[in-house]
Amino acid sequence: MTRRSWGLFAAMCVIWGIPYLLIRVAVRDVSPGTLVFARTAIGGLILLPLALTRGGFGPVLRRWRPLVAFTVIELAVPWLLLGSAEKQLSSSLSGLLVAAVPLIGVLVARVSGSDDHVDLSRGAGLLLGLVGVAMLVGLDIGSIHVASLFEMLAVVIGYAIAPVVMARRLADLPSIPVVSASLLLCAIGYLPYAAFNPPTHLSGHAIASIGVLGVVCTAVAFVVFFALINDIGPARATVITYVNPAVAVLFGIVLLGEPFTLGMGVGFPLILAGSVLAARRSTVREAAVAEPVAVAVRDVAVRDAAQSMRTTPPAVSNTAATTPVSSSDGSSQSTSIPSSGWSAEVPR
Repeated sequence: MTRRSWGLFAAMCVIWGIPYLLIRVAVRDVSPGTLVFARTAIGGLILLPLALTRGGFGPVLRRWRPLVAFTVIELAVPWLLLGSAEKQLSSSLSGLLVAAVPLIGVLVARVSGSDDHVDLSRGAGLLLGLVGVAMLVGLDIGSIHVASLFEMLAVVIGYAIAPVVMARRLADLPSIPVVSASLLLCAIGYLPYAAFNPPTHLSGHAIASIGVLGVVCTAVAFVVFFALINDIGPARATVITYVNPAVAVLFGIVLLGEPFTLGMGVGFPLILAGSVLAARRSTVREAAVAEPVAVAVRDVAVRDAAQSMRTTPPAVSNTAATTPVSSSDGSSQSTSIPSSGWSAEVPR
């Protein structure tokens, strides 16, 4: 990796490791629904000019049904529940619970037929990860609200299902228009709620948190993420998703004074190891611990890059990213795209 690639990699580790901290701060003054509106509106509007220069929304809106489904499953419901849960849970614990997404992702892939092979290694990974979740929650159960845990469970399930919709129905569309359209659609949906539920008080910290969530953790994040994919390929880029939970814990402890509990110390290493084992051969989501939409649009970014290749690379790696594609008859097939060696039109 070049110095630029390492810089992009480090930036993404931080950018998608801090949303849990920012959400925890913002929901002190803003309702979860209003926060979802603010974040998606800011992010979607910033990405709008880029979306218009990359084909606009015509092709995306013609697929409005899967677009709406993806938006609801990946953004509208999970972000609302995540904000609600963080009124009770620490940002550290929230980030670690989201780290269990690959475990659910493997089960979703099996049920949906996207990946029907679970060998001994992956089965052991699932079991290990589930034990890690049990340890994470069980050792600290006295300080955890059960309702918030169910909200986080719904968040995890949404993050695991949405990539199936993306990969099967939207993967052949340009990446930035898909992301921008989804964010703006979510903002429009929450606009009536936000209009009738304005915050009665906004601290400087809350305003800053909302701004950083919308600008940095949403709009800028996708520009940097696609640039990272362009530099090092999609498979290596998803490694950031295993670092994000640790970053969430670090920032929660250092900046908010949250405790590092026994459950975190025992449970997170088990979840991480289990996720690596369980998801390493999944064709749906290799490491779905990233901030919402990130890995879900990974397949879209790969396809977008492949379509925008200007020349055939002289040599490519033997490692390929497998992207499920919907054929004309509605069946699913896989297309292998080199994980390195292509040049994408990524904003710089």
